[in-house]
Amino acid sequence: MTTGPNHPAEKENTRFVHTLYFRVLVGVALGIAIGLIWPKAATSLQPLGDAFIRLVRMLVAPIIFLSVVSGIASAGDLRRLGRIGLKALVYFEIVSTLALVLGIVVADVALPGGQMNIDPHTLDTKSVASYTAANTAHSPVDFLMSVIPDTFVGAFSKGEILQVLLLAVLVGISLAMLGTESRLMGAMQSVANVFYKLIALIMEVAPFGAMGAMAFTVGKYGLGTLFALGKLLVCVYFTSIAFIVLVFGVLCWWSGISLWKLIVYLREEVLIVLATSSSEPVLPAMLVKIEALGCSRVVTGLVIPAGYSFNLDGTAIYLSMAALFIAQATNTHLTVWQQIFLLLVLMLNSKGAATVTGGGFITLAGTLTVLGTVPVGGLSLLLGIDRFMSQMRSLTNLIGNAVATIVVARWEKQFDLDRARRLLARNPDLATEIDSNFSRDDDALLPLTHLLQEKDATE
Repeated sequence: MTTGPNHPAEKENTRFVHTLYFRVLVGVALGIAIGLIWPKAATSLQPLGDAFIRLVRMLVAPIIFLSVVSGIASAGDLRRLGRIGLKALVYFEIVSTLALVLGIVVADVALPGGQMNIDPHTLDTKSVASYTAANTAHSPVDFLMSVIPDTFVGAFSKGEILQVLLLAVLVGISLAMLGTESRLMGAMQSVANVFYKLIALIMEVAPFGAMGAMAFTVGKYGLGTLFALGKLLVCVYFTSIAFIVLVFGVLCWWSGISLWKLIVYLREEVLIVLATSSSEPVLPAMLVKIEALGCSRVVTGLVIPAGYSFNLDGTAIYLSMAALFIAQATNTHLTVWQQIFLLLVLMLNSKGAATVTGGGFITLAGTLTVLGTVPVGGLSLLLGIDRFMSQMRSLTNLIGNAVATIVVARWEKQFDLDRARRLLARNPDLATEIDSNFSRDDDALLPLTHLLQEKDATE
């Protein structure tokens, strides 16, 4: 069967080749190939990935601020705002606790650190000194104080999500109370469009960032590292995938959509997260794509930024399994009550360390310090495969925040289910409805959203 230049199949192939998803996929494949063939040269490509993350990170704070302010100001009803925030926090706590419990149960059954018989006195504590030194005890008061910025501008300069979120909520409430938000919101929307265009430009270099990050990971750690501690890695991946399929799958079913179609909808973001081992670079895109899916602006603007600090399901699975892995590897027996205490510490410490730069290692170090029975030096056992585990925990966090926003929106009756179903089914007719939520200037986000790609295809 032949196809002419105007054949629909050929047009579809042409569109796919020119999508961001295809370019990022090529970048990831090249990164893996370079890491395997030229490992030494591959490690020198790390700046490509780091530069891409820093480019996106510099825009995260203003985009969160503008999105949350516009969402709250447009909501008008402050009681509804408080109700949304309370529902989001309840959801976060229930689901993240479930993730912690699942991680502990799987680690107890699979025993990933069993029979390693490592003497705690032989552990290299110097290799984890930077992580343990960065850890500080976080009381509830310390955590609450850390959310309050020293100055208004300081929150943006530090890029702390919770501090920016606090300021955005306060400004949004102030605008709603003034009742003069229409003129101000027009100006803020124009400023937001500038940042959206910046993000669109930055996302054009995402394939290079993905290539550099993936090349560095494979080149530095190699596939041999995966086999050395493969049992733990398999347990983390298996538990995370099971959590995604079972828990998120049920929540998506309750919300009336398909989990698989949602993941396909977020495929560019999934690839970027897997390549960079971080969900932060795709935060701006998530704000746009989840709102485009049918969630209200106020729910999207509140739940996603807050979820990046409080709804870390993948990190919860990793923390519980890693702590028990170290205990098993060093023959440190934990009673049922000690494991329950571990669960309680993780429930608190994972939230308290949300604003601490350094990731899961710092949180885990703090947890082991409080626990007192598991040697903190056991963190050195995880260094070789932490980068690979961070890919799965970041991916789980990403999907978890998308699902959380949809669930809260559906719970609050602010989720357009018909719109979501047609979009996930890639129905071109949806293009006629896009302008109800997005201005023409939002076409700058074409590389970020399938929704806007479909709009472009129909014009």
